[in-house]
Order: sequence, then C-alpha cells, then structure tokens
Amino acid sequence: MAKKLFFIAVAATLLLNGSFAITYSTNEEECVDGVCFVPKNDDKGNQIYPIVSPVGYHDVKMISQAKRLTTLKGKNIALVGGSFMANTTHNELKKCIEEEFPDAKIYMFNDIGQAGPFSVFGTTDKTKAFQNKLKELKIDAVITGNCGCGLCTTKETGNSIAAEYIGIPTVTVGAPTFTAQIHSTGVNRGVPVLRSAEYPGAFASHSQKELKENARKVLWPQIKTALTTPITQKEIAEYAHEGKRPYDEIIYYGTFEEVQEYFRINNWTDGLPVIPPTDEKIQEYLKFTPYKASDVIGTLAVAYRECTVYTVAANAVMSGVPAEFMPICIAFAQGMNNGEWRKPLSSTHGWTPYAWLNGPLARQLGIDNQQGMISEANNKALGRFIDLCMLNLGGYYIKENRMGSFGYLTPFTFSEDDKACAELGWEPYHVTQGFDVNANTITNASCLSWGNNVTPSTTNPEKIKDVIAFDITEKQQNGLGNTNAQVYRTLFITEYVAKDLAKRYKSKDQLEDALIEAARRPLALRAYALYWANTGSQQNNRMTFEQEYNKLLKDAKEKAELTEVPDWYKPLIKDEKIDTIACMNKGETPILVTGDSSRNKIQTMPGGGYVTTEIKLPSNWNELVAPLGYEPIENFYLDVKFDTKNKNKNTRTQKPAAQQQQRRR
Repeated sequence: MAKKLFFIAVAATLLLNGSFAITYSTNEEECVDGVCFVPKNDDKGNQIYPIVSPVGYHDVKMISQAKRLTTLKGKNIALVGGSFMANTTHNELKKCIEEEFPDAKIYMFNDIGQAGPFSVFGTTDKTKAFQNKLKELKIDAVITGNCGCGLCTTKETGNSIAAEYIGIPTVTVGAPTFTAQIHSTGVNRGVPVLRSAEYPGAFASHSQKELKENARKVLWPQIKTALTTPITQKEIAEYAHEGKRPYDEIIYYGTFEEVQEYFRINNWTDGLPVIPPTDEKIQEYLKFTPYKASDVIGTLAVAYRECTVYTVAANAVMSGVPAEFMPICIAFAQGMNNGEWRKPLSSTHGWTPYAWLNGPLARQLGIDNQQGMISEANNKALGRFIDLCMLNLGGYYIKENRMGSFGYLTPFTFSEDDKACAELGWEPYHVTQGFDVNANTITNASCLSWGNNVTPSTTNPEKIKDVIAFDITEKQQNGLGNTNAQVYRTLFITEYVAKDLAKRYKSKDQLEDALIEAARRPLALRAYALYWANTGSQQNNRMTFEQEYNKLLKDAKEKAELTEVPDWYKPLIKDEKIDTIACMNKGETPILVTGDSSRNKIQTMPGGGYVTTEIKLPSNWNELVAPLGYEPIENFYLDVKFDTKNKNKNTRTQKPAAQQQQRRR
C-alpha cells in the first residue's frame, strides 16, 4: 500500500513516459532532519491530494550526454534553483568558484531562471526559455539545488535535465535520502547519468555557519569532480537500473486545481477534469477485484509500459467509473495486450477503440443496450476509462503516435442484449466465442465511423439481408475501400429488425453466411479506389486503369468472380453478370443485437480486429455489491442452453494477470 498523508517525501514525480516532473504547490512542507511531511490542507484551507501515477513504468530512449569539462577555468557557470536554503549554500559555492577560478564567470538564480516541468514528449515554453537563456549566455556548466523533498527534487532536476539535453554538464545538490531520486529522475527522462553532490544531512536543520561550512568543505569538492570527471560505462550501468519505481509510490501532492494542472502538463488526461487518484481512493476500487494490486496485466504497447492492477485502478478512479466496475476495467486492459486489436490504432485513418459486454454482470451493473446506449452515464464513464487507458496504459498520444488526420471519436461502450438473443434463438456474441451464456466478457474492438445507420422498411428477411449486404459493400475501411478487399466489421442490429431476420436465419452463423454470399462489390469500384485513391502511392504513374483491373482480377486475395449483378445494382447495370469481389471473411463480422428495441435500425461498423476477455469477479462479489443496492448476480442469469462445444474462438482468451509474462529489462 502506498504511503499516505504524512508520508516521507522521497518519491519522484512521474511523467507520461515513465519520467518525472514538477508543478508548484502553494504551501511549504514541514521538514525535520531531511524528512518532509505532507500537510492535509494548504495555507488557504484547500484539501491536499497525495496522488500516485496513472502510468506504468517503461524505458525512455537515453540521450548521449556531452563530455564533462576538463577544468572550470574561464568557464561560464550557472547556479540555479532556490530550494532548501539554496540562497546560503549557492552563495557560498559562488565564493568557492571565485577563489579557485577567478576568471570564471558566474550567473545566479534570476540571471537564468528555471526550467520547470520537463517532458520528453513536449518541451514546455518555460523549459525552452531556460534552455535558450543557457545558450544565449554560453553557459558551460549548471549547478542546481537544493533537493530536500520529493517535490523540490523534481523541480531542481528539471533544470539539470534541460541543460543535459542541450549538451551542458550539470550537477544537482541533494540531501542523502534524495540523491537516489535525482538519479532515477534523470534516467526516467532519458539522462543516463544525472550527477549529484550529496549534502550531509537536512538543509533546514543546519545553522547558517553549518550550511556555509558544508557547502565549502563537502559540496564544493563533489561538484568539481562531478563536472570535470568523464562519465563512465560503470556509472551508466549503475544508474540506468534505477528508473523503475514502486507502482504505488506517491509522486505528487496538491490541491484539486493543482492536480488538474499537473495532469494536464504531463499529458495524463484527455483534457477533461479527473478525479485525483489517491491511494485511499484506489484501495476502494481494489476491493472489487480478485487480483492483487501488484499483479502485472502485461507490458502494453505502444509505449511498452508494465501495467499493474493498481495502475488500472488509478485510471478507473480518474475516469469516474464506479468502484464496482473495476473487474470490467481490468479485463479491458488485459485485452490491450492483443496485437490484432491494437495494430491499427495509430493509423492516420482515425480508428476509435470501443468495447461491448456480454453476460449477467452487464445487466447487474446497468451497462445499457437500449436507445442512446453509448451516451448513457455508465457506458460513457467506461468509454472515458478507455480514453485514459489509451493515454496512460498504452502510451498513445495525439500528434505523436495517434496520427488520425481528422482526430478520433470519443471511445464508447455498451452491452449486447443477451436476453433478446436468447428469445430469438440466436447466440449472444460471447457464446459464439465459446463462453458460457452466463460468463461475463468484454470485447475490445475499433471502428472507423459512427452513425449513418440504415432503416429497413420491410419485414422480409431476405430483403433485410440484402439491405445489410448493400450497406456492408458501402462501409469499407479507409474511405473508398482502397486497402484490403475483405475487412472486419461489426453489425449492430436492433431487436425489432433481428426478429424479422430470425424468421429466416435461425442463427447468427446462418445470417453471416448469407451476407458473405450477398455482400459482393463490383471489381470496377475496387479498382477505381485503388487506382485514384491509393493509400500509398500514385498508381496512374505506374500502370493504366485496365492493368490495375486485370491485376486485381488475378489476385487470389481479392476473391474476384464472375457473378450475377447484386440486386441493388441491377437498375444501373444491364449485364447479367459482372466481376465482383467478396467484402467479408468468415468470422470477421460480429453480429450484435443491441440498440433501441422499438426502432428498426442496423448499423455497419468497419474496423479492426477483436479480442474477447473473460471478466473475473471475486468470490464474495455479491457481498461486496449488496450494500450498493445491487441484487445478487444470479438474479441476472439466463436460463437457456447453447451448445458451446467445438466453438471456434477467433479472438484471444487472456491469461490471469499474475501469469502474464513480464517484459525482460
């Protein structure tokens, strides 16, 4: 469990990439003998929140540091910072430099300014201004300090890291219990060796005489050595392993407004306010899971961050989902391990992640599948959790590795109406994947569009099938369908329409087969899309349109055949047969009964792969949720039997979190 209020503030402040940062608090810590205690309120009476990190640990690409100086003679030296009696120690250090190197030029405090928060994913204006000032004054070395608490350590190291990034040697002054944090902060921000000078004890507990004496006799020799001794491979090997932090380490504290700004600076939020992820709040969420806080979900791409159950809970807290939704959140995060689901999410085509639930848990917790389902409060909160997962668990950042040209829809969630499926004789989606009807699952998915649903104006199941097939041929991946001929899609079908379809198609499997046969696209349209709207290159400079057409005709992957003209083209095409291509592959089109049960709607969602994960509940689940007003989960079971033997699971079943293989370092 994390240290709470009145913790010893030796923690580093973690940035979005596993590195660390600082923002400013309106209050001063109480420090005794180098130990700092977090106050419950600031000087204005506002509550202070001690927060943990919502991102897992991962490696940051290390910079190549500049060579250390051979001497300080004639150099321009900056003494910056200002924490923990720095006015006294820095001025004494200035005298030491002047005495030993009288031709050195020294710049103090306000001559340079401070770098503030430093992020490897986006340098702030303050940091840039600091770096520009260093360049303008042709600074050769930076001394910063003093590090006497967790908060000030990251502020002072911000100065040294900013300088190291532009090739200036540095040394950071810190009390004994904070030197390890100095090194780990540097490593987590990409600086292999962030050298420190260790002050002997607590700054604030020493007299002016002691501070000056220690600055001269203890710090100054260390500083000279740090700035003039070459960095060795031994040092790099030693410090590069200090970047990993405890998953539940408190990394920052501040008022509600300060926490919001801190998260904004670190890119830990989608731009909306978050609930501060304190350890106390997270412990409430962990009660609703069978896993341990330290269990590793996996090392999640694209940032390859080690993700623990505790980190998932931090993001669940931030998103505002109720604590009892924690099992759903863990299962979604487990699904993020799946490469087939994950691989398109950085595309410029703007794939939006979403998820749906099956099983009694969705009905017990009220995950909606009726009119306006993705906009209902519970569903929307889960969608926000997915958004934060993309940022903090996966490391997906707009303008960095989520490259959608026009951006992304907000992620969303909903459930399938398992009960309606049972009444129709259709298997709910999770049953088609081999799960028991009363198992609880979540399926991670993605899409390239939303809305533009179709309203069949007939009760004839054959004609409804054709209308869906027509819609499928129109809803391609990547605009006009200029990538793959057959793609993943999800079909949303309201109960009203499903009832009519079930008169002819006794299972989703039968409907899928009929759609595969009917949903064929004229090869000429496919060729036109590839020729004039090719994703990768200009085809018209390489071949004629006829050559493109004939190339596709011979390509086995296109599944081109001479077939009857699809019904919806017959008014336009006089030929009885034309070359067409298949638009679907078996097993790549989930069919979901969901949405407004009193409306005749279908919606085709082109998108990426799928992964279905079983949601694990603690053995005392009913006892946990009863005080919250929930009926026992057994009250939501369906008394219906489906044959789940020999089902073809084309999605990946996740291993328990504790069994996930951890990435080797």
